[in-house]
Amino acid sequence: MRYSTQIKPISYVKSHAAELFDRIAEEREPIVITQNGEARAVLVDVRSYEESQESLALLQILAIGKTQFEARQVRPWQDAIAAIRKRRAGHEPAARNGQHKRRA
Repeated sequence: MRYSTQIKPISYVKSHAAELFDRIAEEREPIVITQNGEARAVLVDVRSYEESQESLALLQILAIGKTQFEARQVRPWQDAIAAIRKRRAGHEPAARNGQHKRRA
């Protein structure tokens, strides 16, 4: 990515918004928006934003797992699977209204 072509002042963004939206959707390259010569914001397409949020969520899950592992708050995967199966066996499939019913 050539940042020199991806940096635009806010005045340019205001007058060329539709063009920039088309550009970021097509190229999937972020636009750095400046105000008074300083970088103030980044304009990205929705798909790129969603992907970055999903990546961030996965990294957070990994960080939590690492912390739990280091604190020895783990159990063998076989035990975890057995617990999930046991919990699922105690519930009937969801009723039409979306609520779960416990078996008697």
